[in-house]
Amino acid sequence: MKPVRLMSGFMTVGFWTLASRVLGFLREILIAAYIGPGPLLDAFVAAFRLPNLFRRFFAEGAFNAAFVPMFSKRVEAQEDAQGFAQDAFNLLGTAVLVLTALGMIFMPALVWATAGGFVGDERFDIATGFGRIMFPYIFFMSLAALFSGVLNAKGRFAAAAAAPVLLNVITCVAMVGASALGQDVVEWLVWTIPVAGLAQLLLVWVATVRSGTVLRPRLPRLTPEMVQLLKVAFPAALAMGVTQVNLVVGQIAASGYENAVSWLFIADRLYQLPLGVVGIAVGVVLLPDLSRRLRAGDETGAREALSRAGESSLLLTVPSAVAFLAIPMPLVSVMYQRGATGADDVAAIAVAVAIYGAGLPAFVLQKVLQPLYFAREDTKSPFRFALVAMVLNAALALGLQPVFGWVSPAIGATVAGWAMVALLWRGAARMGESAQFDARFRQRVLRITFAAAVMGLGLYGAALLLTPLLTAAYWRYFALLGLITFGAVLYFAVGQMVGALRLSEFKASFRRGAR
Repeated sequence: MKPVRLMSGFMTVGFWTLASRVLGFLREILIAAYIGPGPLLDAFVAAFRLPNLFRRFFAEGAFNAAFVPMFSKRVEAQEDAQGFAQDAFNLLGTAVLVLTALGMIFMPALVWATAGGFVGDERFDIATGFGRIMFPYIFFMSLAALFSGVLNAKGRFAAAAAAPVLLNVITCVAMVGASALGQDVVEWLVWTIPVAGLAQLLLVWVATVRSGTVLRPRLPRLTPEMVQLLKVAFPAALAMGVTQVNLVVGQIAASGYENAVSWLFIADRLYQLPLGVVGIAVGVVLLPDLSRRLRAGDETGAREALSRAGESSLLLTVPSAVAFLAIPMPLVSVMYQRGATGADDVAAIAVAVAIYGAGLPAFVLQKVLQPLYFAREDTKSPFRFALVAMVLNAALALGLQPVFGWVSPAIGATVAGWAMVALLWRGAARMGESAQFDARFRQRVLRITFAAAVMGLGLYGAALLLTPLLTAAYWRYFALLGLITFGAVLYFAVGQMVGALRLSEFKASFRRGAR
């Protein structure tokens, strides 16, 4: 995959992920307005986190990290990729079906393990009921992740990237419809989750069939290839799921504080916009590309792909992080302060957003560095690094509570994120030149940081001047849009002047993506 084609892959995945995240913003805005921080939202967050946690382990973690490189090599070598994918489909489907049944049966134990602070109040029973309804979502999404892996390995990124849009569209329609009909918004939202998961699965299944790979449900076979897949997948599950585990640890720490689970959830969703658009796009496109290059012995091309992926990720991530640090209150108040979400909630969420924002570049760099290991079928090293990061996160999230209270989970997640990057970077040094960023990357990172710092100062000053408008009932939307536009123009102007970016490269990528 040539650099321009690689960039067009980022753009394709990034576009659909951006659409999903924007609609996700709308979903969270509706949740905040209709439900708001409190027992119901705390219970919903805890229940919905359970299928997402296991999905990251079994699907996006284990199978994307282990399946995609192995499948990509078979596609490249014109070996029996179809048979390999069929066996993986059978094995994953059976395992997740059993997991779904066990999860629904033992849901009270899962809620107790992940939100111990709920025990003894109404949130525990509510979360248990919600969890049993939503847990089948993991079955649909795990299979959808495998089909997405097949499509990504073949260089077909659009359908897999577009599938998450369905979740947000369906849930938004359900909430608006419930409100219009005078029905229980939370109940409609909960029942909609598994329906949306089924819709996503059908979309990528049809796209996979059209790509020439037809997979049908059959009894699993534990072939030597599947044994090797499991050996690679097991440590990858934890390595890729470290972020979700850290969120669960944070939830355990926050569950003892009233409304804290809701505040952290809303803050997490806000910083997930750039993380999803950039980090997921880079990770999805980079892993199969690195796998092909390393199989072909193209060390120079692998280094080029890694460096350009790192460049692209930081180009948009660093200014986003600076914006979260510079103007968290305007962002949160305009986005979420309405309906059931009040000023006190906004102030708390803004603090968490700023802390998460400081860790945003680290969370994205993990997506860039982990494929270096997975492309070489090395999942044990990231596994060890993930253990260190999780221990550090837990120690800070729980140990800092006497000093920082409910916000300690955000501090723990941010520090653990940077620790994970440091470990991944240090481990990559043993892989040779193909796993090192080139001179252009190092130069541009400094320039990107400078341009983002200038933008941050400009945003902070502009926000002070626009304070009357940012707090006005209707003008605040236009004021925030103007503030963001000003920041973007300032960043790209300074970036172009100091050489942090080249607009010609973006134009070339868009032209390639359009073709």
